[in-house]
Amino acid sequence: MSRLDSRSRITRLVDFLNECGMLRRTPRSGYQFLGTGQENVAEHSFRTAVIGFVLAQMAGANKERTALLCLFHDLHEARTGDFNYVNRIYNTSTRTQALADCLSGTGLGPDLMPMWEELEETATVEARLAQDADQLDLMLNLKEQSDLGNAYADKWLAAASQRLRTPEGQELARTILETDHTDWWFLGPDQAWWERKNGSRKNLPKIDADPPADDGSEDGQ
Repeated sequence: MSRLDSRSRITRLVDFLNECGMLRRTPRSGYQFLGTGQENVAEHSFRTAVIGFVLAQMAGANKERTALLCLFHDLHEARTGDFNYVNRIYNTSTRTQALADCLSGTGLGPDLMPMWEELEETATVEARLAQDADQLDLMLNLKEQSDLGNAYADKWLAAASQRLRTPEGQELARTILETDHTDWWFLGPDQAWWERKNGSRKNLPKIDADPPADDGSEDGQ
């Protein structure tokens, strides 16, 4: 018998919230093979939930259900750690048992365990969208690493693209591959902002489009 079994429900809920905090300190382990990039499971889960909401809106599916499936999809990793694709060749984990132990005594099991089963079975459109959201978050990170010069990220992107289950996920993936990860902020301001952003723009000297040609004289040097 675990000593946690005698704790009140409210105490177990606090235990649960503390356990969720462990995801901030649980690294996504695949980046050690890629050579660049890093994130923790909490960071991954947040954007995966956002992507799931977006995909469900695109598909006309249940947005809230999809986002919740995404939000809790890696909760068990607070106990098991993150297994990347190389790890899984040699190691296994009892993910369902880890999640059940996490939820024991909290009263959350009847809500969250069916979501886990739905996600694993991928029988609903929301579950398939959630699975795609998981891959798309990885693809966004890989595209960033590719833009920054990691050529191996392109190989990973090609593999991740093959795992997508839904038309909406595939459409979003194609656009991810075509979009520079800095466009959202770099293309936003007028170009003059980047050229002359400091101080007032009044009385600025005119800047010639082309510099004067060097005629070889001392004054031109």
